[in-house]
Amino acid sequence: MSTPVAAIDCGTNSIRLLIARRDEATGSMVDLERQLEMVRLGLGVDRTGQFDPVAVERTLDAARRYRALIAHHGVAQQDIRFVATSATRDASNRAMFIDGIREILGVAPEVISGQEEAALSFRGAVSTVGGLPAGPRLVVDIGGGSTELVLGTDAPTHRISMDIGSVRLTERHLASDPPTAAEVSAATADIDAMLDEAAAEVPLAQAAALVGVAGTVTTVTAVASGIQDYRPDVTHGAALTTREIADICRTLLAETREQRSRRRIIHPGRIDVIGAGALIWSRIVARVAAEAGVDEARTSEHDILDGIALALLDETR
Repeated sequence: MSTPVAAIDCGTNSIRLLIARRDEATGSMVDLERQLEMVRLGLGVDRTGQFDPVAVERTLDAARRYRALIAHHGVAQQDIRFVATSATRDASNRAMFIDGIREILGVAPEVISGQEEAALSFRGAVSTVGGLPAGPRLVVDIGGGSTELVLGTDAPTHRISMDIGSVRLTERHLASDPPTAAEVSAATADIDAMLDEAAAEVPLAQAAALVGVAGTVTTVTAVASGIQDYRPDVTHGAALTTREIADICRTLLAETREQRSRRRIIHPGRIDVIGAGALIWSRIVARVAAEAGVDEARTSEHDILDGIALALLDETR
């Protein structure tokens, strides 16, 4: 086994840790630790342009717990990479967060561009999903603050980051419980307008397969599967049709927060934003079906976090 590396992905809604090694015999990545905490770092950033200090402190607390795990597995400081995405790109007071992480982990967070986020998500997603048809794959990464579209076969050829995500869209449009028809219509118009712009950069019609990653997609897939307790072995690689995804989206948007909270499969930190995330996913799937004739989407449990770890492992060879 190679020396261990630690990848941390800090988004708008969650902070995640992956500690991994490479199996030198097979070349595959072996997980030593996967952790997720819902910290909602991006709370209010779309409206205020600034981090909420309480949200920052929640995130720093999680980083302290991650520090203990990193030390337990003997990861060297130079083999730690902390990546921050949409919310940190947008917050004018991000220095308080960056300084806090540097003090805790000894590394500065990398506030990566949406373009690099897209490339890392693509590598993580396509590394483990088998059985995809030949030709370009469109990887969709729906986060709390942004959504990335990445097209390519073995490597990205086209990519774009859109300023729509489950938290951002909820804060902008879905204030009622459950959302009103007018609120859903406004959110849908926002998504479709972003997709119109994205389609000018990413040729959706070229997609031979559609792969979705991150919490919104895996949660929608888990709800559709009917399982009561979350099982990545069930959701990873699963296929849902355009109609199935649209049906789940309508169901989640029609439910109250209380009704969604009774679904054990939905992480408590996603209860209030999963409707918006599902709406984004259903509109993208419908658009790809219309333009490329791809009428199903595959789910990958591996995403930007895996892409970060794989890149680190490449550097330690």
